[in-house]
Parts: sequence; structure tokens; C-alpha cells
Amino acid sequence: MARACLGSAATIRSIHNHRRPFLPSFSVQPIASASSIMPDSIKPHPSLEILGGATNSFLPALKILTDAYKPYPVIGWNRHIETIFASFFRNIPDVRFRRECLRMKDGGVVSLDWVSGDDLRLPSNSPTLILLPGLTGGSGDSYVRHMLMTARNNGWRVVVFNSRGCADSPVITPQFYSASFIEDLRQVVDHVGNRYSESNLYAVGWSLGANILVRYLGRETDGIHLSGAVSLCNPFNLVIADEDFRKGFNKIYDKALANSLCKIFKKHALLFEDMGGEYDIAMAANARTVKEFDEGLTRVSFGFKSADDYYLNSSSSDCIKYVRTPLLCIQAANDPIAPYRGIPFEDINENPNCMLIVTPQGGHLGWIAGSEGPLGAPWTNSVVMDFLVHLENGN
Repeated sequence: MARACLGSAATIRSIHNHRRPFLPSFSVQPIASASSIMPDSIKPHPSLEILGGATNSFLPALKILTDAYKPYPVIGWNRHIETIFASFFRNIPDVRFRRECLRMKDGGVVSLDWVSGDDLRLPSNSPTLILLPGLTGGSGDSYVRHMLMTARNNGWRVVVFNSRGCADSPVITPQFYSASFIEDLRQVVDHVGNRYSESNLYAVGWSLGANILVRYLGRETDGIHLSGAVSLCNPFNLVIADEDFRKGFNKIYDKALANSLCKIFKKHALLFEDMGGEYDIAMAANARTVKEFDEGLTRVSFGFKSADDYYLNSSSSDCIKYVRTPLLCIQAANDPIAPYRGIPFEDINENPNCMLIVTPQGGHLGWIAGSEGPLGAPWTNSVVMDFLVHLENGN
């Protein structure tokens, strides 16, 4: 499984039991304003850092960026409070799903959760959006459901891609998924694209899902079904993310995620009991850190020499220069799990298909700001939707 990506409310809730004090607010250097090459009439607020080769094309559609990013008082002033508050207390929209279990070429299964009734409600050419949650996350998570509702309210068809073992997706072969593995996403995109051939297809990924999505875009440059994509709180450089993940309060996230991975693994442990070679099933089953889980299981499953080798060769920062699909990346400068210093600024700035927005606060999967804070949709939802509508309208 991949590094440094909080994906589910259940994962964060286990942090609550540690009852450790929050660290002081994370401070960052002042955020630079957008490039001076932008037209004078289009000036994002100085509280936001904006760059990228596609900035001039995308920025006019994102009117919200002319306003200051204002984190919700108190909650949004500390990155850990915001991260945990968003997981515990953000409301979860009620959605009825119709599940489709999709068999992969290697015999494994992923689960696609479609909104019940949308096939009858929506025309066949309605734009379609695939949502990729973070590590151990799925269609039950609040940030996923809020994005789903935002898109549906705009007349879009939405499907949540639950990876193997996540959101009770069946595991029927001795393999889960990882930050490096894009084959499942490739098959899902092809499947959904072929089913709705009259529809333009888009994708939004968070955290681990964002890393996988950007790797897919960078490696699948020809004949791709996707017309556009959004990456949110992407760890990008997994080596840097791993370094930060094992420091200070982040150790609490590490333990919580390891517990979630072990819980999923133990449900399917019988599939792995006869695995030979370099597998260390006992280490994976009792992992105290994500790195232990990756060392015992993930890196072996996907052919890496070590967990460090896995992180080095699974980073989406190495792929973003090759992306040919319109891509919006949104990061928080104080994200404890997707470090600011891991963002590939130069490659994004030089890629004519990419744009990056960095907010001064936001935590990880937080962004408690804007008109719906603190319990409603993240600040990012309106930005994401404006971007997708901009692409769908052919601008």
C-alpha cells in the first residue's frame, strides 16, 4: 500500500484515542503571488500561490481565486486540528449507491459505486466523473461524498472507484493495490469510457488516489479516455513524504493508517498464508507503521527491492512532466502528510497542460473554509467544479 495518504474517516478516528496534545500551528513562508505573465485583469489573491504552464488557460474560469483564502477561525489555524476535525465532524451527505464489482485481468476485483437512479435521470451524454479516494478510503468518506454531490448538482454522472479491499470491495486474489500500480485505474477508465461513449470522462483523486491518477496520466499519454483531471493533497514525492510521516505528531497518523491497513489485511489473511519468497506476512499483519506493512507485503507484491525502493519508484512527481491531459493540482502549504517541499514546482510550471494552486492552510483533506465551513463541503469543491465545467464547455 502506498505512503502518507489519509483516506478514511475511520482511520483518523482511531487517532482520537491517543489523547495527545496538538502541536503548535505550522508556519510557512509567505506565499508568492501568481506569475507576472498573467493578464492584468486576472489577478489571484496574494494569499494563494498559483503557477503552471496552463495557468493562463484555466485561471479565467476560477473566479474564486481572486478572493483571499480565509480558513475557518480556530479550526483552520492548526493543520492537525483541521485534518482531524474534517474527518470527525464534517457532515456526510446521504447517498444511495448501486455497486458494480469489476473483474480485473489478473482475477482481482474492484468496486464501482454508482449513484442509484442516475442512469434513468441523466442523458447518456452527461459528463462522467470518476472519484479516487485516498489510502483505505472509499465511497463512505465525507470528502468523496461532498464532491459527488457537487458534481451531481451540476448534472454530472459520478462513480466512486473503490480499490481492492477498500469500502468492503472484495479481495479474491493475494494482491491489494499500491502507489505504483495503475493497471486497475487503466481498466476502470476504459470500462467507464466504453460504457458511456457519448460522454466526456474526467477524474478527481485525493492523496494516494491523486498519486495514482497523476502516474496514470503521465504514463498513459496516448489514446486516453480522460478529458481532464484534478489532483488534491497529492504526496507527489513519496520519499519526502515518508521522511515527514515519521516525525512528531505525524507518528499518530502513521500508527492509525497502519491499523487500518492491518484491519483490511486480516479480513483476507487466508489468501496470503501460503505466500513464499520475500513476503513477511507476520510483519504485515502486525505492522505498527505503514512502512512495516509496505516492507512486509506491498513492496514484494509489486516487485520492489525494499520499501524505500518502492517509495522512490512510485512517486507521481516523476510523471507530471509527461502529462498531456488538462490537470489541476491543489495542495495546502501546511499539509502534514503531503509536504510542501515535495511538490514538483518546476515540472508543473513547465508543463503547458498543468496548473497548481497552493493554499496557505488546509491540512490534509481539510480545506475548512468558504461559505460551507466548517461542517459542509471543502473550499476546494467549487474550484474543482469550475475547472471541470470549464473543460466540459470546451474552453
